[in-house]
Amino acid sequence: MRLIVVEDEKRIADFLARGLESAGYAVDLAADGTTGLELIHQTDYDLAILDMMLPDMDGLTVLEKIRNRKSSPPVLILSARGGVDDRVRGLELGADDYLTKPFAFVELLARVRVLLRRGQPMPERLQVGDLVLDCIRRKVHRGSDQIDLAPKEFSILEYLMRSKGRPVSRTMIVEHVWDMDYDGLTNIVDVYIRHLRAKVDDKYTEKLIHTVRGVGYLVEEPSPEKSPAESASAIPAQ
Repeated sequence: MRLIVVEDEKRIADFLARGLESAGYAVDLAADGTTGLELIHQTDYDLAILDMMLPDMDGLTVLEKIRNRKSSPPVLILSARGGVDDRVRGLELGADDYLTKPFAFVELLARVRVLLRRGQPMPERLQVGDLVLDCIRRKVHRGSDQIDLAPKEFSILEYLMRSKGRPVSRTMIVEHVWDMDYDGLTNIVDVYIRHLRAKVDDKYTEKLIHTVRGVGYLVEEPSPEKSPAESASAIPAQ
């Protein structure tokens, strides 16, 4: 998914870009409203993050111009003005959410994910190869075998299967499953992945949970056309 951040403070813009890119999003930056509008007219973005205080025009003017387009992305406003009147005005003019500076990145990321999920149907049943996860009944089968998972194991597997074929980082897994910051020291994700592999992969010929070196993990059905050398970017854990 592609996002645009319209923010004139370079330090904040770079911070947001790094964080969002590490969470798996493609990010374009615009330092003023004019550039932001040009990019939005040229590209179908999935979400716009818009600062209110821009050097060339007020952020609300940018918001109005975005909403005048036939098709426009969801807009998350960032503003140092946190008064009720400011928030109400932004939402009334068409913003989908409003976040006051300073903010915790984990909160911004959570709001981004909520906005991106809106309007997207969530399947009740996920399948990768012969692995089937029933999201409603919270049951997992591999072939004819039922696999019993602990709640956190189920949540991690569901997240990986919803991201089928796309690597997700340990940070993304912790923030999604535990709703907390990842401190870079804990091995909790690796421990749970080992538990999952023991139940989902170990006794089966085809391995579905893969390690992506330097990134994290993904769930993907191996392609029969590819040799192990061709699939070196996604290798089973040792």
